[in-house]
Amino acid sequence: MDKVYDIAILGGGPGGYTAALYGARAGLSTIVLEKLAAGGQMATTTNVENYPGFSEGVNGFDLAEKMQQGAERFGAESAYEEVTAVDFSGEIKTLTTMDGEYRARTVMIATGADPRPLGTAHENELRGRGVSYCATCDGMMYKGKTVVVVGGGNTAAEDAMYLSRMCEKVYLVHRRDSLRASHSYVKALEEKENVEIIWNSRVAEFKFDKKITGVVLENVNDASRTELECSGVFVAVGRIPNTQMFEGVLELDKAGYIVADETTCTSIPGVFAVGDVRTKPLRQIVTAASDGAVASKFAEEYLAEHREENA
Repeated sequence: MDKVYDIAILGGGPGGYTAALYGARAGLSTIVLEKLAAGGQMATTTNVENYPGFSEGVNGFDLAEKMQQGAERFGAESAYEEVTAVDFSGEIKTLTTMDGEYRARTVMIATGADPRPLGTAHENELRGRGVSYCATCDGMMYKGKTVVVVGGGNTAAEDAMYLSRMCEKVYLVHRRDSLRASHSYVKALEEKENVEIIWNSRVAEFKFDKKITGVVLENVNDASRTELECSGVFVAVGRIPNTQMFEGVLELDKAGYIVADETTCTSIPGVFAVGDVRTKPLRQIVTAASDGAVASKFAEEYLAEHREENA
């Protein structure tokens, strides 16, 4: 661990391993620090159907392995360790794990964002069996079927609009009597004949037999319950970025995402934010991979500039 890497990457998802691939191919010493397994959320997806190059879709775990192997083929290293603290104050950045410290000239943060769950019983075990957190990822599996979208913000409205183009019926369930989504979304939803908004309600229970068969809705005002048949439930009640470690270290927005534009550069030179963890309009596997490629370019430029300064 005395080695100083050119690039250290926190998180082994699609963004992290794409950054590792590009960094290693550029001849930069690169290490990926991942606390669990390659792929992040992608590895839990049974069938990824919207990643280019796979006409029949691809298993998320398999895609994660391929990304890892591709980066390691060019010399990137992987270490299965959880980073518990960071120090970005010096030219050499320090990442602390339970087993010691890693040092690097640049750091890429690809720790992702987790979907905010409903907290309904059996939710986690039904993930991939009718419960989804990504309409654009899984929507086509419910073509011609009835689905429920839960939420009231722009993401929920976007998901309902997207699903309405392929599903027979879309129910949008919101716990209040008005949507938080932009007026343009509300108007568009009202014009959709196959979208029905159910107000003042929450999903109290999932009905299932191996897969989702319906939901039990509870009215938040009078606690009355109704049962609704459906084939899928899309949860769109927000995401939780994995940025707690960077509070007070990097600039974060109100939702906790790392402030970084399309360059992926953060408020600290030499530190980059990749994928779902940064401020961005669309969080998908392909956009995370794109961030990884961009971050490696700017890291390479940063390293070149600092080598010239120290020459």
